[in-house]
Amino acid sequence: MEANVTDERKFNRLIAVVSIVIPLVVAILFGIKIPNVEPLSFLPPIYATINGITAVLLLIAVWAIKSGNQKLHQQLMTTSIILSLLFLVMYIAYHMTSDSTSYGGEGVIRYVYFFILITHIVLSIALIPLVLRTYAMAYLKKFDNHRALARYTFPVWLYVAVTGVVVYLMISPYYVY
Repeated sequence: MEANVTDERKFNRLIAVVSIVIPLVVAILFGIKIPNVEPLSFLPPIYATINGITAVLLLIAVWAIKSGNQKLHQQLMTTSIILSLLFLVMYIAYHMTSDSTSYGGEGVIRYVYFFILITHIVLSIALIPLVLRTYAMAYLKKFDNHRALARYTFPVWLYVAVTGVVVYLMISPYYVY
């Protein structure tokens, strides 16, 4: 039992550091443009698709665990984490090589777009410790804690994944290729 408490403390420290470092690094890299590099304008539809796939995998993972298939659930959740990391790398690469695209919609839809975008960004930052802590609880075989956290992590992650696709669909007509 003592090893499990020590492991949990180590995870908590690592999760805290990662949860602070990732948004800081993303913010710093977002402001850096790599000079004399061709814009990676092909990436937005790819990382939007990754968000869509992640949303589908999250839904299947919930079905898997409710059906008693813990192995499939674990594989799907691990894949979802990997896809989210892949999304993040592509998102950073795109923004380091391309100018930001302004949303061109007008009227009420403009407010809808910015509401979705802002909630997507804020919740994606909050999602980092949620996902890592939920995953750590499963890894440590603290399934009651895992389930309790997953009740919050799942809907937030699903919202972030789905709104990532929605944001892309809303802004894609304004991309300059």
